[in-house]
Amino acid sequence: MMMNMSLIIMVMFIFGNMIFISKHKHLLIVLLSLEFIVLSIFFLLVIYLNYIEYDMYMLMIFLLFSVCEGALGLSILVSMIRTHGNDYFQSFSVL
Repeated sequence: MMMNMSLIIMVMFIFGNMIFISKHKHLLIVLLSLEFIVLSIFFLLVIYLNYIEYDMYMLMIFLLFSVCEGALGLSILVSMIRTHGNDYFQSFSVL
């Protein structure tokens, strides 16, 4: 049971990384793939911490940082859409 869940989570992590690498045209898709990666890491931490019977306080800290990361990404997306009109990476200059 534990190995099956770990295998599913690893597949989730690999798919999230594949989407992050291949779909870099829109900022929204990149942010969603990053959240998918964070979700798979969270599930892996839940299984690992249950296995070693450790306190779940670390998961709250991890969720806190992942929510902050999501809010920061969403604010960047909103400001980019307001200034450029879309979320294409090609529509704005880095300089």
